[in-house]
Amino acid sequence: MFIMKKVYFLLISILLVSCTQNDSDLLLLRIKNTSQFTYTDVVLNTSGGEHNYGTVNSNQSSDYKTFDLAYRYAFVELKIDGSTYTIQPIDYVGETPLDNGKYTYEINATNSRNQYSRLTLTLVED
Repeated sequence: MFIMKKVYFLLISILLVSCTQNDSDLLLLRIKNTSQFTYTDVVLNTSGGEHNYGTVNSNQSSDYKTFDLAYRYAFVELKIDGSTYTIQPIDYVGETPLDNGKYTYEINATNSRNQYSRLTLTLVED
């Protein structure tokens, strides 16, 4: 009976280890702030998930978050000095979804005060 318990425990352990995913099995996205401003309340929506990244300081990157689906651009909303700015995609028609892996959306901000034209987004595959 004792040997059966050991074998059972060993089989369960092997099963759990073999079921864990590594980073290449997931779609992981982070935000990099490439501007001189601090971004607060950063929200990213890819049509395959939405995450709040909180505050991303100037020239810093957030942690990666897992998404089900994403494209080379996405909906982004954030605040700079209390004012809200947005990147608003019209649609993703003709776009190819990103493969699983790690990606960074680099977001820059100009000195414009226009809600929809202040931010730019560049996709980088990590």
